[in-house]
Amino acid sequence: MQRFPQSSDEPVPVEDDGSGYLDRQFLVAMPGMGDERFARSLIYLCHHSADGAMGIIVNKAATDLTMPDLLMQLDIAQETDAIRLREQVGHMPVLMGGPVDAKRGFVLHSSDFRIDQSTLLIDDGVCLTATVEILRAIAEGCGPSSAILALGYAGWQAGQLENEIMANGWLTCAADPELIFNPTLDDKYDRVLRMNGIDPAMLSPIAGRA
Repeated sequence: MQRFPQSSDEPVPVEDDGSGYLDRQFLVAMPGMGDERFARSLIYLCHHSADGAMGIIVNKAATDLTMPDLLMQLDIAQETDAIRLREQVGHMPVLMGGPVDAKRGFVLHSSDFRIDQSTLLIDDGVCLTATVEILRAIAEGCGPSSAILALGYAGWQAGQLENEIMANGWLTCAADPELIFNPTLDDKYDRVLRMNGIDPAMLSPIAGRA
């Protein structure tokens, strides 16, 4: 499977084994989160099982990188396409998806676009594709109607996420596809809290919940 950008061959556990767990939920970083890389992070959890977990941060932009820039850097589009790309896909954010394999790209997108044997259905309306073909489709104007590109992902070993939730490091709640794909990143963290009836100013004493 051809991926983008070039990176290690380390497998990413994204296939649902049917066990349930916290798949397809949001993880909301609590104010006391000890790891600064995840401060005020909103993570869409793509996979969670007894073997570990994998998710994508959906509210932190990659520094100084836009979708048109990336498409041209990867030679998927030419400089002559810059104006068209800014109008067509300039609204699609490029995110810092997590600290693991940060040079590898992952596209979370709507389910109106799929590539056989490459696209994984995570939930109704949310898919994950990590091949360069989806970027070509986006550049040509025939890709998904909604998409975000994340560089890297957040990963946990067996039992690690459960321990962090028990230590009040994360709040869990139902994910909202509209919020996942919303290109306005700055207020996603507070919005998901308020959608769940939580005042951000009163968050610290609240324990994680499923």
